[in-house]
Amino acid sequence: MMCYDAVIFDLDGTLLDTLGDLAASTNRALSHFGLPRRSLEEVRQFVGNGVEKLIRRAVPAGTDERLILDCLDWFKGDYLEHMEDQTAPYPGILALLEALRDNGCKAAVVSNKFDGAVKGLCRKHFGDLLPAAIGERPGMRKKPARDLVDLCIAELGVPVERCVYVGDSDVDIQTAANAGLPCLSVSWGFRSRDFLLEHGAAEILDTPDALRQRLSLPCQK
Repeated sequence: MMCYDAVIFDLDGTLLDTLGDLAASTNRALSHFGLPRRSLEEVRQFVGNGVEKLIRRAVPAGTDERLILDCLDWFKGDYLEHMEDQTAPYPGILALLEALRDNGCKAAVVSNKFDGAVKGLCRKHFGDLLPAAIGERPGMRKKPARDLVDLCIAELGVPVERCVYVGDSDVDIQTAANAGLPCLSVSWGFRSRDFLLEHGAAEILDTPDALRQRLSLPCQK
C-alpha cells in the first residue's frame, strides 16, 4: 500500500457538515425573492458544483436570469454571515487531520464553494492543519476540471504521484480522474454508498477513523 505525501480533501460533506447552513441560506434567499423554499434533502442533491449551480437548481424552472443572479448574490452575502451557525467538522475529522500532520503528510482542501467561504471555514475549524485551502475563483474552472487541484498541488510543492484525493461525491470521483489522482470516497457526506458505487467509486470508507487507518498504513518498499 502506497504512502502519500499529501491528501487533498473536498470540504462540504467530507470534512465539514455544512448542509444545514447551506439549506438555511438557500431558503432565506428564495424567500427574500418570493420563491418557494426547498427541503433539506432537495438541497443535499443540489450541492456539489458550486453555489451558482446550487441556486440555479433551487429556483423554479423558467426563473428569469436576472432574478437568478440577484438571488445568487443575496445568497452569498447571507451565507458569509451565517456559515458558522450550524456547520461543524464531522466527528473524527480533527483527529484524522492531526494524525496526517503528525505523520508528516500535508492536508489541503479543494472545493467548489466560493474561495472566501472556503478560506474562512478552514481557518475557523482547522487552523494550520491545512496548509492550502482553495475554492472557486474567477478565471479557473471548477471541479470536476483539474485546474484547482493542479493549483493546490503546486502550492503544496508535492509530486502529483504522491497525492491522493478524498471526497464524498460523483464530482470528486470525476475530479480525481481528471487530475490523474487515486480517489478515496467517503460515505458519511452528501451522497450514499450506493450512489458512489453507481458513479464509479473504486474505494469507499465509511468513517473518518477508517480513512485515518487507510492513510496510516505503512509503506510497502
